[in-house]
Amino acid sequence: MIGYLQGDLLKATPERLLLDVQGVGYEIHIPLSTYYEIERRGATGRVALFIHTQVREDEIALFGFWTEREKALFEKLIGVGGIGPRLARVILSGMAPDDLLGAIATGDIGRLGTIPGIGKKTAERMVLELKDKMRELAAELPERTAAAPSDQDVVSALVNLGYKAAQAERAVADARREKPDAAFHDLLRASLHRMSRA
Repeated sequence: MIGYLQGDLLKATPERLLLDVQGVGYEIHIPLSTYYEIERRGATGRVALFIHTQVREDEIALFGFWTEREKALFEKLIGVGGIGPRLARVILSGMAPDDLLGAIATGDIGRLGTIPGIGKKTAERMVLELKDKMRELAAELPERTAAAPSDQDVVSALVNLGYKAAQAERAVADARREKPDAAFHDLLRASLHRMSRA
């Protein structure tokens, strides 16, 4: 199993990246939190990621994470019935890891239900199955800020998470008015918060 890769970044989008490791190109699915870190560093040069390898009869898929802690959280999520690797990636993209840990620890079903693809039953199952397992991962994450974004990049990230473009554009515009100097990560979080209240 592949557990870690380091190589030259060839291409990056909010959903996946292509990493050249000694002449072999690996396509790796990533959450937005990892994309933020890559963007913050200029989206060029060498990148190192912790990898979860998903093996099925018809495919092998790689999921990459900036921190080992995010990888551990991802692996806990896919242990929940009804949550596969792709939905777990969406969950990690839809809510910052520290917010996700807090929502699960406090049993905040409503907050978890704001993530695209997560209904009430799945949120309840997450809390039931993960509440006790989250204690070891519950140490607070340091805040990270990305480089000043284009608002369209934030809209694109929201659309990739499953929101309608018009709804995403309105939320980003409102969030930008409130936080004119917000970096990508902060603007996305503020926009997600606005849409969860809508």
